[in-house]
Parts: sequence; structure tokens; C-alpha cells
Amino acid sequence: QVQLVESGGGLVQPGGSLRLSCAASGTIFSIVTMGWYRQAPGKQRELVATITSGGSTNYADSVKGRFTISRDNAKNTVYLQMNSLEPEDTAVYYCNANVLMRLGLPRRDYWGQGTQVTVSS
Repeated sequence: QVQLVESGGGLVQPGGSLRLSCAASGTIFSIVTMGWYRQAPGKQRELVATITSGGSTNYADSVKGRFTISRDNAKNTVYLQMNSLEPEDTAVYYCNANVLMRLGLPRRDYWGQGTQVTVSS
């Protein structure tokens, strides 16, 4: 099995910054894509940003220019640097990893438990 453990959430004032981390552990042959999603109260879960093992990134329009996703392949860890935070960024942030556990098995998506980010004065 694979476990994803997130850290770094919290309460921050508008305009502030936070850095989220997510470390994957367990039976891992390779991780193709890692990413961050978020879910605000009463809303569906939405993509924030993804990054491939080769470093290609994809961002939601709402966070472009403010958030930066990065990855340490050796540590199976993904980061999300969030700057210029707005109240609309308030949500539970979930880490996602598309994992190949062993050759010959299909890749599977795994999710972290979520970390709360609250932007408020």
C-alpha cells in the first residue's frame, strides 16, 4: 500500500503565504504525477496544481502566478508554495499521487487525508 502524509496547513491573513508538503511512502516503483486538489465547504473538489516526474506543471487559472508546485523525486515528496493568499483559497487541500507499485500492475491514484488552509483576517 501507499500512504500520503500532508503537512503545512493553517490560518493565515490575506496576502500571506503558506507552504504545503506531502510525502508518499510504502510500496512505490514510480510516481508519474503528483498534485494538489482542494475542496471548499459546499463545493466540489477541484484541481489546484499537478507536476509530472519530469517537472511539467499544470495550474488552475485561479492560482496561476500565486502558487508554485515543486517536487523532490528522490524523496517522493511534493510541495505547494502558496503566496498572496486570498479568502477564496480557504479549503481543505488534498495531496494526490498516481503510483506504480510494481511493474505489471496498473497505476493507482492515492490521496492524503487533507490539510485545512484558512485565509482570514
